[in-house]
Amino acid sequence: MNGSGGTAYDAAGRPLTRPAEPPRIPGRPPLGLSEVLRLPVLAAGAPEVVSGHGQLDRPVRWVHITELLDPASFLKGGELVLTTGMPLPEDPALVRRYVDELADVGAAGLVIELVRRYHRPPSELVRACLARDFPLVLLSRTVNFVEVTQVLHSLIVGSQVESLRRAQDVHDTFTALTLRGAGPEEVVDMAAEMSGHPVVLENLVHQAVICGSPGRGVEGALTGWERRSRATPSPDRTGLSGPEDWLVTAVEYRGERWGRLLMLPDGARDPAVGPEDAMVLERTATALTIARLTHHTRWERRAQRTLLLDLVEQRCRSRGEARARAEALGVPVAGRRLMVVLVSPGPGAGETTELEDRLTDELGAAGAAVLVGAVPGDHIGVLLALTAATPWRPLVERLSRSVREFRPDAVISVGSEVSDLSQTARSFQQAARVADAAVPGTPDKAFHELSDIGLRQLLYALRGDVRLQEFVERQLGRLVDYDERHGTDLLPVLHTFLDAAGNKTVAAKRANLSRQAFYQRLHSVERVLGCDLESGEQRTQLHVALTAFRLLRLSRGPASS
Repeated sequence: MNGSGGTAYDAAGRPLTRPAEPPRIPGRPPLGLSEVLRLPVLAAGAPEVVSGHGQLDRPVRWVHITELLDPASFLKGGELVLTTGMPLPEDPALVRRYVDELADVGAAGLVIELVRRYHRPPSELVRACLARDFPLVLLSRTVNFVEVTQVLHSLIVGSQVESLRRAQDVHDTFTALTLRGAGPEEVVDMAAEMSGHPVVLENLVHQAVICGSPGRGVEGALTGWERRSRATPSPDRTGLSGPEDWLVTAVEYRGERWGRLLMLPDGARDPAVGPEDAMVLERTATALTIARLTHHTRWERRAQRTLLLDLVEQRCRSRGEARARAEALGVPVAGRRLMVVLVSPGPGAGETTELEDRLTDELGAAGAAVLVGAVPGDHIGVLLALTAATPWRPLVERLSRSVREFRPDAVISVGSEVSDLSQTARSFQQAARVADAAVPGTPDKAFHELSDIGLRQLLYALRGDVRLQEFVERQLGRLVDYDERHGTDLLPVLHTFLDAAGNKTVAAKRANLSRQAFYQRLHSVERVLGCDLESGEQRTQLHVALTAFRLLRLSRGPASS
C-alpha cells in the first residue's frame, strides 16, 4: 500500500527515521536518478520521464513519501519525492510554487503515480517542471511506495556503510605505512594502487619528484609535465582543477606548503576521479608530511638517484618513459648530447648526499642540465645533457675542481657522448671502465677518459684478476724471493734496465752503478729467472709483469720497489 504524509515507512508500517544529515564520508558516488528508475521495484510502474531529461544523473540520497502541499519544508536536498498526486492544488500558482520549492531545496525529482487521482499528469504541473528543468516521472502502474523506500534506503545505507569501511581501510593502510617508516615512493605507489589512477608528487617548481602508476608505465602521466602542471591551479582545498580535471591537494612540511599531490584521470580504464579518491589523496599527503620528517634525504635527490639507477640498469620501459621522467625533473634531453661522468670519492667516503648537492649546485651555476645521484660501484653519477654548442670539457674540469676541494683523492672519469637516454647505460659502462683503470696519484689529470687507458691503466683495471696475479708470480716470483733472502736489489735493477728499453749503458748510469757491476747483476737476474734478456719477447713479458707487480703493490699501499 502507499504511504501518506511526510514520513517514509517500512514494510511493517514503522516510520523510517532519516538521519538529520548524511555522513560526509567520501565514498563511491550515490545512485543517480536514472539508475534508481531502472531498479525493478520502480521499473514495474513503467516510469516515463516527461521533464528534466538532462538532470537524470542527479544523486538520490534519500526517498520521501508525501501527500503534503509543502513537502519542501521536510527536505534537505537529494530526496526523491514519491506521491499519488492527491495533495496537488488546482490553482496554477500553487502548483508552480509547489514545483519551485522542490527545485529550490534540491530534490532529486518528483515521481507521481497516475492510478488514484490522476490518469494523466496535470498540464500545469508538467509546464512548471519543464520551466525549472526539474525531473518529473510518471508511473502508469501501481507501485508499492513502502517497498520502494525499503529497497532504496537499504542501498543508500549499505553504500554509506561500505564507504565507512573503505575509509577505515584507507586509514589503516596509511597508518601502517607511517608506523613502519615507509619511504615516499612506497606511499605514492600505494595511493596509485588504491585509487587505480596515476598519482604524482611535485615540488613548488613543478618538478615531478615521484610518480606512481597502477600497473602501467608513467610515460602518459609525465609527458609534457611542467606545461600541464602549470595549467592546473592549486585550489584552496582538495578538489578538481585545470583543463584535465586533475584532483589536487597540498603537501606541507613544517607548516609551509612544500608541493602538491595530483591524481590524474585515466582514460584507459576509469576516466574520472571521485570523492573516495579525494580521501585517498588527503591521507597520502598526511603520510608524506610525516615521512618527510623522518627521511632526511631531499626527495628531489632521491628522485634523481632513482632515475639515474633506472637508466644505468636499463629498467625504463621505453625511451618515451625515460624522456618523460627526466624532463619532469627539469632536465631537457630532446636533441641534447648526453654524457655520463662518474665521481669516485674513494674509500671511507660515507654518505654522498652533500657531495651530490655540491655537484648539482656547481653545474647548475654553470647553466648545465644535469641528473646527479649515487650509482652502482660506489660512484656518484652525473648525467650531462648538453646543447650542440656547449663543450663538455670545461664543465668536467669545473666539476673536477669542485670535487677535489671536497675530496682531494677523488677520481673523475667520463664515458662517451650518446644521443639518447636509452644509450646512457653504455656511457656509464665506459666511464666505469675508465674509473677502474684510473691509477691513483696520476699527476696533473683533472679527469680520465677512454683515450687515457694505456698499458698501466689496463693492468691496474685488471689487478683483481687471478690470471694476472698468477702471471706476475710466474714471471717475477723467484726474483722477489731471491732479493728477500739475500738482501739484493735485482728487481730494481731489472726495472731500470727495462725502462731504459734494454740499453745497458743508459740503465747503468740511471742506477748509479758501473757498467761492469750492472752487467753482473743482469746476469744474476737471468740466472735466477732462467731467461734471456736479449730476447725482445722475454723483455716484453717481464716489463708487463713488472708494471703489473708495481700496480698490485700500489693498490695495497705505497710500492716497495
